[in-house]
Amino acid sequence: MAAAAAAAVGGPQPPQPELPAPGLALDKAATAAHLKAALSRPDNRAGAEELQALLERVLSAERPLAAAADGEEAAAAGGGGGPGAAEEEALEWCKCLLAGGGGYDEFCAAVRAYDPAALCGLVWTANFVAYRCRTCGISPCMSLCAECFHQGDHTGHDFNMFRSQAGGACDCGDSNVMRESGFCKRHQIKSSSNIPCVPKDLLMMSEFVLPRFIFCLIQYLREGYNEPAADVPSEKDLNKVLQLLEPQISFLEDLTKMGGAMRSVLTQVLTNQQNYKDLTSGLGENACAKKSHEKYLIALKSSGLTYPEDKLVYGLQEPSAGTSTLAVQGFAGATGTLGQLDSSDEEDQDGSQGLGKRKRVKLSSSTKDQSIMDVLKHKSFLEELLFWTIKYEFPQKMVTFLLNMLPDQEYKVAFTKTFVQHYAFIMKTLKKSHESDTMSNRIVHISVQLFSNEELARQVTEECQLLDIMVTVLLYMMESCLIKSELQDEENSLHVVVNCGEALLKNNTYWPLVSDFINILSHQSVAKRFLEDHGLLVTWMNFVSFFQGMNLNKRELNEHVEFESQTYYAAFAAELEACAQPMWGLLSHCKVRETQEYTRNVVRYCLEALQDWFDAINFVDEPAPNQVTFHLPLHRYYAMFLSKAVKCQELDLDSVLPDQEMLMKLMIHPLQIQASLAEIHSNMWVRNGLQIKGQAMTYVQSHFCNSMIDPDIYLLQVCASRLDPDYFISSVFERFKVVDLLTMASQHQNTVLDAEHERSMLEGALTFLVILLSLRLHLGMSDDEILRAEMVAQLCMNDRTHSSLLDLIPENPNPKSGIIPGSYSFESVLSAVADFKAPVFEPGGSMQQGMYTPKAEVWDQEFDPVMVILRTVYRRDVQSAMDRYTAFLKQSGKFPGNPWPPYKKRTTLHPSYKGLMRLLHCKTLHIVLFTLLYKILMDHQNLSEHVLCMVLYLIELGLENSAEEESDEEASVCGPERCHDSWFPGSNLVSNMRHFINYVRVRVPETAPEVKRDSPASTSSDSLSSLHNSGTAQVFSLVAERRKKFQEIINRSSSEANQVVRPKTSNKWSAPGSAPQLTTAILEIKESILSLLIKLHHKLSGKQNSYYPPWLDDIEILIQPEIPKYNHGDGITAVERILLKAALQSRMNKRIIEEICRKVTPPVPPKKITAAEKKTLDKEERRQKARERQQKLLAEFASRQKSFMETAMDVDSPENDIPMEIATAEPQVSEAVYDCVICGQSGPSSEDRPTGLVVLLQASSVLGQCRDNIEPKKLPITEEEQIYPWDTCAAVHDVRLSLLQRYFKDSSCLLAVSIGWEGGVYVQTCGHTLHIDCHKSYMESLRNDQVLQGFSVDKGEFTCPLCRQFANSVLPCYPGSNVESNLWQRPSNKSIQDLIKEVEELQGRPGAFPVSISSETNLSKEMESVMKDIKNTTQKKYRDYSKTPGSPDNDFLFMYSVARTNLELELIHRGGNLCSGGASTAGKRSCLNQLFHVLALHMRLYSIDSEYNPWRKLTQLVEEMNSQQGNEEQQPEVPILYHDVTSLLLIQILMMPQPLRKDHFTCIVKVLFTLLYTQALVALSVKCNEEDRLAWKHTGALKKNACDAEKSYEVLLSFVISELSKGKLYHEEGTQECAMVSPIAWSPESMEKYLQDFCLPFLRITSLLQHHLFGEDLPSCQEEEEFSVLSSCLGLLPTFYQTEHPFISASCLDWPVPAFDIISQWCFEINSFTERHAEQGKALLIQESRWKLPHLLQLPENYNTIFQYYHRKTCSVCTKVPKDPAVCLVCGTFVCLKGLCCKQQSYCECVLHSQNCGAGTGIFLLINASVIIIIRGHRFCLWGSVYLDAHGEEDRDLRRGKPLYICKERYKVLEQQWISHTFDHINKRWGPHYNGL
Repeated sequence: MAAAAAAAVGGPQPPQPELPAPGLALDKAATAAHLKAALSRPDNRAGAEELQALLERVLSAERPLAAAADGEEAAAAGGGGGPGAAEEEALEWCKCLLAGGGGYDEFCAAVRAYDPAALCGLVWTANFVAYRCRTCGISPCMSLCAECFHQGDHTGHDFNMFRSQAGGACDCGDSNVMRESGFCKRHQIKSSSNIPCVPKDLLMMSEFVLPRFIFCLIQYLREGYNEPAADVPSEKDLNKVLQLLEPQISFLEDLTKMGGAMRSVLTQVLTNQQNYKDLTSGLGENACAKKSHEKYLIALKSSGLTYPEDKLVYGLQEPSAGTSTLAVQGFAGATGTLGQLDSSDEEDQDGSQGLGKRKRVKLSSSTKDQSIMDVLKHKSFLEELLFWTIKYEFPQKMVTFLLNMLPDQEYKVAFTKTFVQHYAFIMKTLKKSHESDTMSNRIVHISVQLFSNEELARQVTEECQLLDIMVTVLLYMMESCLIKSELQDEENSLHVVVNCGEALLKNNTYWPLVSDFINILSHQSVAKRFLEDHGLLVTWMNFVSFFQGMNLNKRELNEHVEFESQTYYAAFAAELEACAQPMWGLLSHCKVRETQEYTRNVVRYCLEALQDWFDAINFVDEPAPNQVTFHLPLHRYYAMFLSKAVKCQELDLDSVLPDQEMLMKLMIHPLQIQASLAEIHSNMWVRNGLQIKGQAMTYVQSHFCNSMIDPDIYLLQVCASRLDPDYFISSVFERFKVVDLLTMASQHQNTVLDAEHERSMLEGALTFLVILLSLRLHLGMSDDEILRAEMVAQLCMNDRTHSSLLDLIPENPNPKSGIIPGSYSFESVLSAVADFKAPVFEPGGSMQQGMYTPKAEVWDQEFDPVMVILRTVYRRDVQSAMDRYTAFLKQSGKFPGNPWPPYKKRTTLHPSYKGLMRLLHCKTLHIVLFTLLYKILMDHQNLSEHVLCMVLYLIELGLENSAEEESDEEASVCGPERCHDSWFPGSNLVSNMRHFINYVRVRVPETAPEVKRDSPASTSSDSLSSLHNSGTAQVFSLVAERRKKFQEIINRSSSEANQVVRPKTSNKWSAPGSAPQLTTAILEIKESILSLLIKLHHKLSGKQNSYYPPWLDDIEILIQPEIPKYNHGDGITAVERILLKAALQSRMNKRIIEEICRKVTPPVPPKKITAAEKKTLDKEERRQKARERQQKLLAEFASRQKSFMETAMDVDSPENDIPMEIATAEPQVSEAVYDCVICGQSGPSSEDRPTGLVVLLQASSVLGQCRDNIEPKKLPITEEEQIYPWDTCAAVHDVRLSLLQRYFKDSSCLLAVSIGWEGGVYVQTCGHTLHIDCHKSYMESLRNDQVLQGFSVDKGEFTCPLCRQFANSVLPCYPGSNVESNLWQRPSNKSIQDLIKEVEELQGRPGAFPVSISSETNLSKEMESVMKDIKNTTQKKYRDYSKTPGSPDNDFLFMYSVARTNLELELIHRGGNLCSGGASTAGKRSCLNQLFHVLALHMRLYSIDSEYNPWRKLTQLVEEMNSQQGNEEQQPEVPILYHDVTSLLLIQILMMPQPLRKDHFTCIVKVLFTLLYTQALVALSVKCNEEDRLAWKHTGALKKNACDAEKSYEVLLSFVISELSKGKLYHEEGTQECAMVSPIAWSPESMEKYLQDFCLPFLRITSLLQHHLFGEDLPSCQEEEEFSVLSSCLGLLPTFYQTEHPFISASCLDWPVPAFDIISQWCFEINSFTERHAEQGKALLIQESRWKLPHLLQLPENYNTIFQYYHRKTCSVCTKVPKDPAVCLVCGTFVCLKGLCCKQQSYCECVLHSQNCGAGTGIFLLINASVIIIIRGHRFCLWGSVYLDAHGEEDRDLRRGKPLYICKERYKVLEQQWISHTFDHINKRWGPHYNGL
C-alpha cells in the first residue's frame, strides 16, 4: 500500500519504488534521511511537497477513527491488528522523520544537550509528595518537587511536606513565585549563556512534521466527539477516544521533556496562526477535512458558543442545557441598545422557572458580556486543543502535556491568554459535568500555575480583561440557581438569593473559579485595578448580594421539622469562599494611607447595595419574628472595610458612615443573629433539629469567626457608638425578648417568651452587652495583641497541642495577610504565654501528645472570660476554662473558694469609637441595672448568679470608663429641682449610683403580692407631698422608649442629627397584646445602686453588716488603688472592688457609702412566696440535688473503676497486683484453694470439677530474634544496607538441627536440641481462676451475645470475667496440695549414686501419677484439650521438625520445648539475668507450675526406650567401646557432647513422676552440670590455637595426681585435649585455622570467665525452674557474683565452701563416676564422628550460648530519611511501588499493605509476613502514615506513632507534613510490649483484619 501511495505522489519518485513491507525500520530511516537531505537544500520546495504527501498518507485520520467510531466490527473487519496497528505505524514514522534518519534515542539525547533548563517545571498529578516552604515562597501556592527541595537548603525554614490534592508543578527556578535563595543546586545557575545555539538542521524536520501531527490529533478529537444526549452522560465514549489517543499524547509529552529547544519548536507550531488556517479551514478538496471541520462547528454550536463568521443572529440559537434561558435573553437584550437593559421585567417570567419577578442584574459593560460569555474564535492549534481539552473534561494526559510546556515563556503567555479566552466555556462545561470534583482539580491544577505569577496575571488583566471575565462568569454561574428570598416580606420581596440545596453550591462546584479569583486578587497590581473600577465593584456587590440572607431559618413553633436539611454547610462554605476570602484579599491591599480612595469606593457601593437590599425586602424598622439568617456578607464587607479604614488608613470614621436611619437599619440583622444565638442555646429552636445548633456553632467556629461574628459585633459596636444609647439599649432588650422581665414587681407576664427561657435569654442579653462593650478586636488592639488574646482564650479552655492551636486561632484567611500560622509572631507569643508539657506515658500504655498549658502569670493577669465566651463553640468549654481557673487559684493559694470570672482591664479605645462608652452612661441601662440588682436582692425568680455577675461587670465597666471626673460642687447642686426625670438625675453612672429611688409605680398582675400592700400614698399628706417632690418614678417601658426615639430620628432633619434630645419617659405601657388584668401598684423602694450593692454584700456573705469601707482603716487604698487582693475572688470581692472604685471616683459616693454602712441595715423582709412558686422552687431544688447526687455517684464509680483498671492492667508494677491465691495457702491447709471468678465459690481443684487458670496462649518468635551483639540492627535506609537473619538465635538453632539431622539418627537428634525459638508457645495468665464448667457456660453466653467484640469467640477467645484481660484458654490446676512440696524439700542424706538410681527407676516406671491416665476423668480430658490448644496455637511448620512426619518424637520435642520457651522468655523479661532476684514481675502470675503438670502428664505417654535414655550415658560407663563402630550402615546417635544440656534437663524432669522431689531435682542438675562443664572445656580447647593447647595439656598433666584433680579445670582441660587429640578434631588446614583462632591470649582469669559465661545460661534457667517448682525465692546479687550465688542456690556448691580466695567454677563439679573415665567415653564418640567430618564436628562443638536481649530495629532520628527511601521503593515481590508501603520493625522486610498484588492464598502480604516473621505477631511501620500497626493473629490495631514533631505531636497520615523525630521513650514502650507479649492487654482498640492487610 505504501508503495502504491508513493507512486501516486507526483514529483520526483521516492528512491525505493518497491517497498517489500511497509513497516521496516530500515526503509523508514532511509526515507527520512532522504527527505532531510532534500529539505536542507536552499530550494526545498520539492522536498517539502514530498514530505507533505508522505505525512498525508501516514497520518490520514480515517482508519483509526473509523474503527473508533464504528466500534468492534470495524476492528474485526480491518484485520491488520485493528486500529492500534495503524497508529503504531504512524508514530514510528513520526519518530523516524523527526530523527531525520538517525536513531530516535540519539536524537533525543542530542536535543537534550541544548536544554537551557533554568526552570524545573516538573508536573505532577494527584497524590504526589511535594514540599512547600513558606520562608522561600512569594506566592502561597509555591511548591517544590522532592528532588529540588532536598537539593536546596531549607534548614530552619518553615516548610512542610504535603500530598498533592489536585496536582501541581515544581516552581524551582521561577523567581516570580519564590525567592532565589531557595532554588536548588541545579536551577541556581542562569545557564542561558553557556548553552550553544541549536543547529538549524537538528530540529528542521520537527518544524515540518509536528504541525501535521498535531492537526491529526485535533482531527481525531473532532471525529471522536459526539454531543452527549441530553439525559445520558456519555463518558464511556469520550474515554474510549481518549484511550485510543493515549500513545499520541504520550508522544507529545515525551517531546516536551526533551527540554527547551524542543519546547520552543512546539510553541511555534502551537501558536502559529498561518499553519492553523492552512490546515483546518476545511476548504480543501479533502472530504475528510471538510467533515471534521463540520463536526467542529457543530461542537461549537452545541456548547452554546458561536463562531463569529457564522451568520447566526445572536440570541436565536438554542440555549445549551447549562445556561439559563434568562442569560440568553439577557444577551438578546445586550446586543440592542444599552437602554434596554432594564426594560420590561415581564417577558422573562415564563423563562426563568419560579424566579418570579426579579431585578435584572446590571452587568458592568453590557457590550462586552456577550463576547465574554458566547463568542469563541480559534486562531491557532493551541486554542483548539484547549477547546477539546475542556470538551473532553480535562483528560489528565492532555493537562500534563499542556502544563509541561509552561517553562517556555512565550508559550506561557499564549496559553494563559487562551485559557482566559475559554474561561466562560470552562464554567459551562464544569456546571454540566458529572465528575465535577475531578474536573475542578484539573482546572485548578492548570490555573494555579498561570495565575500565581503576578507579572503574568497583570499582563492578562490589562490585555484580556481578566477581571471582567472572572466576575461576569461567576455572576452568570450563580444566576442559574437563584430563588426568591423569603426574608422579611415573603410576598413582595424582590430580592433573590442562591438556593443552597442546588448541586452547584452543595458540591462546591464553584470553587475552582472562586479560587482563581482569590488567587489573582492576591496580586497588588490586579487588586488595585479591581478597586479602581467602579463598574466592577458594582457587579461584584451584585454578586455578593446573591448570598445576603441565604439559607433562611424559620423557627418551628408546633411540631418538630420532619426533614433536617444539611444545606447550611453549603451556605457557610459559600459565604466563606465566594464572599469572605475575596474580601480578605482586597483588604490586604488597603493597608496604607494612600489607599483611602479604594476603601471609599468599596464602602460607597456596599452601602448602595445594602440600601437596594433593604428596599428589595421592604424593610422598615422591625425584623420579621422567628426568622434568622446567618449570612449577611454585605454587612460584613462594610464592617471590615470600615475597620481597615480607621485602623490602617487614618480615615475619619464619620466621613464613611451613613445617616442615623441607615445605621438603625444596619444594626437590626446582626443584632437579630446575636439574639437568635441566645435563643438557640436556650433550646427555643429545638424543633428545628440539630442543624440549627450546627449553624450557631459554625458561626463562631475558628475558621469562620473572623469573617462572621467578629465583623457583626464590630458593626454593632460602630452603630452603638453613633446611635442614641437609650435607643440602642432598649433595642437590645427588646430583641432578646426580656423587656417584660425588667420590672420591679415580683411577678410579670411575658408575652413573647416562656418562663423557662427567661433566665437564659436575660443572661444572653447581658452577656452580649458585656461582649459588645469590652471587646476591642477591631477597636484599637494591635495584631500581636489580638493574637495573644486569642491564644490565651484557647489555652484557658484546655491544654492544646501546637497544631490544634494553629487551627483554632482564627487566622486571616488570606494567605498574604502577614500572620501566617507558624510565623515568627505566633511562636514568640506562644512561648510568652504558655509552657510546653512534654508527652508522657500513662501506665495503661495510652500515649499523650506534647501539650501547651498557660503560664501562671497568664491565669493571674490575662485570663479573659469575655474572649473565652466569644470563642467557645461548645458551652462546656466556658465551664472548663472556669474550672481550670479555679484550680489555678486554689493551687497557688490566691483564692480558696469558687471564684467569679475575673474583671480584666481593656486596651484603650481608638478615639473614633469613644461614643461606644455612652451606652454605659445612659439612663436606660442604669434603670435596668438598678431593677436587676433589686430583683436579685429580693430573690425574684429566674435570676441567676450569672446575671448578677454580668450586672456587676457592667457597673464596673461603667466606673472604669466614666466620661470625666465630675466635680463635687456640681454634684451638690443636684437637688430635687434638677430631677426633671423621674428615675435618675443625669446620665453619669458615678453620680447615678448614689441617687436614691423612693417609689416606683409598676404594672403587676392582680394576683401579685405587691397589690395587697397599702398604697403609701394614702398615709398622710406630708408623705404624699414628698412623693411628688421626689417625683414618683414612672413605669419605664423600654419598647415605647425605643419606638419614640426611632420616630424622632427618622423625622428629624439631618442637620440636627447630632443633638440628642432626651424626651420624658412615656407612661404608655405598650407591650403587644397586654392583658387587661394588669393593675398599677406603687412600690416603696428607698434604695440607690450603692445601697443595693452593700446589701448584696451582706446577702452574699450571709452576715449582717459584713461590709466595712476599707479606706477607713487604710487611707493608702485611695491613693494606690491597684490592689492584687481584689483581682481574684467571688461575688463578695467583686462588690468590694466596685464600691472601692465608686468611692475613688467621687468624694460624694465615698461619703454616702460610709453613711449607709453606719446605719444598721434591717434584715431583708421575708419574701411572700405563693404556693405555686414554692412548688416550682422545690422542684428546681430537688432536681439540682438529684443532679448533684448523680454526678457524685458517677465520679465515685469512675474513680473505683480507674483504680481497678490500674491494678489489673499494669504490667510493669508488681506492687499493686491482685495476689494469686495459689501462693498464699497456709502450711496447715492440705489442699490449695482457688476462687472461681464466675460463680464466686472457693474450693480445691478436683478430678471431677477441675479449676483452671485463665491463660492466653500465643505463638512467639521473640526468642528467635536474639542476636549475639548488644547493638540492635539498624533499619535499612539505602540500597546498600541489608539485614540478613543469619546471626539470629532462630537461624543458628535451625542450622544446628539440620546439621545434626544430616549425620545422626533422627529420633536422637530431636532429643538433642530445643525448638520454639520461632513460633514457640508462650503461656501467660492474669492470675484469676475459674471452674472449667463455669467457663464453658460463660463461653456459651458470649457466643450468644450479639455485641460486637474485639475478639472471636469461635476461636475460644474471651476476656477474663474479672479483670477483662484478653485470654483464649484455661489451664487446669493440678489437684493436690501446695504443701506436699514442703515435705519433699527435706534434704535427704542419700549419696548421689543412690539418687541416680532412683531417678532412673522412676523414669522407667510409667504412669506413676496419682491420676491414672487410663481412667478418663474430667481433669484428664481438660488436660488433653489444653494440650491440643497449645499445639494449635502455633503453625505446623513450627512443630514438625522430624524427617518422618507425625513421629511421636516430634510431639515429645514440642512439649519440652514449650517449657523451655516459657522459661527463656521469663528470663528475658527479667533482663536476661537473675541479678534482681526475688519473685519475677510475672511471678505472682506465673502459670509455669500448672503448665509443667500438663506437659509432664503428656510426656509420660512417650516412655523413652531405656537403651536410648541419655541418663544412662551420663551416669554409667559403657563396657566395650568398639561396639558402636560396627554398624556403619545405620546412622549413629548424637554424641552426648553435642546435646543441648538445658533440653536434657527438661526432658529428665518432665519424665519424672510429678510432683518431683527436691533431692532428685538437685541430683539431675549435678549430673548435667558435669556434662555442661565438659562441653565448655571442649569448646575452649577448639577455640584456642595449637601452642596454647600444648601448653595446657602439659600443665594439666603435671597436676593430674593431686587430690582434687577432678575439680581442677586445668587438669580436666588437659585431659580433654589429650583425649580429643586422638581424633582428627584438631587436624585442619592452616588456612582454616586462622579463621577459628581468637586473637586474645588466654590468661587463667579469661579462661575462668569463659567457662562461667558458658555455663551461666543453664544455671539461670535451672534456678528459674527450681523457683517455680519448689516456690523458693531467688537471691539477688551483683552481676559478677551471679554464677556463685546461683550455683549455691541450686545446691551445686558444697555448703562448707569458703569465699576468701577467688571463686573457681570447677569447684561445683560433683562427678557421679570417675571423671576421666566418663570424659574419655564422651570424647570417643566425638572422635569417631570427626574421623569423617572434622569440619562439621568442630562447628557443632562451638555453641554460641551468650545471646543478648532481643531488640526491634534501630530507627533513624529523622522520619524523612525513612520516608524518602521507602515511599518510592518498589516491592521485591511484585516490583511495583506499593500504594501503602509498610516495613516490618522486627526484621526490616518491606511489604505492600493491603496490596492485592502480593496476595497469596487469600492472605495479604502483611498478614503473611506476620506469620512468617513473628508467628502471628507483626509490627509494621506504615510509611505513608508514620503510624505503627500491630497484627496479632487474626486481629490488628493501630498502635500510634513513635515519631513526633518538634512540638511532641504525632502526625498521622502525614497531614501536616512537618519534620518528625524519633521519640525514644515511645519506641522503648513498643519494644517492651513486644518482648513482654502484652499487646493484647495494653492496646484496647482491636479489630479483625480478615487477612486483608
